[in-house]
Amino acid sequence: MPHLLLADDDHDFCALLERYLKIEGFDIALAHDGETALALALSGNFDLIVLDIMMPGISGLEVLRRLRPLCRTPVLMLTALGEDADSLRGFELGADDYLGKPCNLKVLLARIRAVLRRSEQVAAGCVDDGVQICVDDLSVNTHSLAVKCRERPVDLTSTEFAILESLLRSAGQVVAKAALSEKALRRPLGRFDRSLDMHISNLRQKLGPLPNGNERIKTIRGVGYQYLTE
Repeated sequence: MPHLLLADDDHDFCALLERYLKIEGFDIALAHDGETALALALSGNFDLIVLDIMMPGISGLEVLRRLRPLCRTPVLMLTALGEDADSLRGFELGADDYLGKPCNLKVLLARIRAVLRRSEQVAAGCVDDGVQICVDDLSVNTHSLAVKCRERPVDLTSTEFAILESLLRSAGQVVAKAALSEKALRRPLGRFDRSLDMHISNLRQKLGPLPNGNERIKTIRGVGYQYLTE
C-alpha cells in the first residue's frame, strides 16, 4: 500500500482527499503547516509527498528547499492556479510535478500514480538496453542514476532523470512533446500543461551549455525538444 504525506492547511480539502485516496488504496498521513510537514517528511517512510505551497509557518517551497538535501522522496506540488513562477521555483528546488488548485480529484489521483510509476521505474533501473549512456561530455548511468557532466556529478530529480534519459536515447533527433510526456512523465500532455517546459528549463540550468558553447537542449517550437550533439 503506497504511503503518502498530504500537506495542506485546508482541512476540508485534506479530509475529502484523504477519504478519496484511502478508497483508492493509499495510506495517508496529514500535515496542516510547514513545520509539521517537514518533520513528518524527514521521519516517515513515504512513497510520495503532496505539498501545498501556501501554508502557515514555513511555505511549501521552504519545506522542499530544506527537504531535498536530506530526502529524495518524490514531491507533487499544489500551487495557486496560474502561478507559473511558483511552479518553476518548485521544480528548481526538486519537485517532481505540480498541479494548480482547485483541482479535480481524479486528475490529482492520475498525477500521483504517474509520479509513483515514474519513480519506481527510475529506481528499479528499468531500461531496455545498456546501463551507461554517454553523449559528448555527459554520462548517465541508468542503474545507479548517476549523472556526470564534464566529470562533475549533477543532482537530478527522478522526473528530470527520466526526461534526460529519453532525450539522450534520441540524441540529435527531435522528440515530440506529447511523446516525451508519455514516456518520461508517464501521462498524456495537457493542453495548458507547462511541466515539460519547466523541467527542461531546470535541466538546462543544471547541465549548462555544450563544450562548444551551444545550447544542450533545443526547443523546436510547436513540436518538441532536441538534445544536440557537437
